[in-house]
Amino acid sequence: EVQIVESGGGFVQSGGSLRLSCVASGFTSDSYVMGWFRQVPGKEREGVACFKSLDGQKYYAESVKGRFYISSDNTKNSVYLQMNNLHPDDTAVYYCAAKYIYRYDTLLHMNDYEYDFWGQGTQVTVSS
Repeated sequence: EVQIVESGGGFVQSGGSLRLSCVASGFTSDSYVMGWFRQVPGKEREGVACFKSLDGQKYYAESVKGRFYISSDNTKNSVYLQMNNLHPDDTAVYYCAAKYIYRYDTLLHMNDYEYDFWGQGTQVTVSS
């Protein structure tokens, strides 16, 4: 089974930056997608960004485009989320997730219900 561990959350002032890390282990295929999601109490979990392992395609939610950047190190089965120009409404618990995909997959995979493996989450708090 795939296991996921996130790190890098914390407290930052508005306009600041944070970098989240996610390390996955236990993949039995090299075709997968890893995504970052976030959730605040009382709201649904929101897809933030995702990365496909084979073709390197990246997708972002409109709310974070131009501020957040997802990158990967396939040798370490890791993905990173660089978050710049953070706003108070970026405050949330951020989760890393993964799922296997077909080798010629063309879907976006920004919905949390699609994912099978989840980390424990890391809190990001942005003060105004």
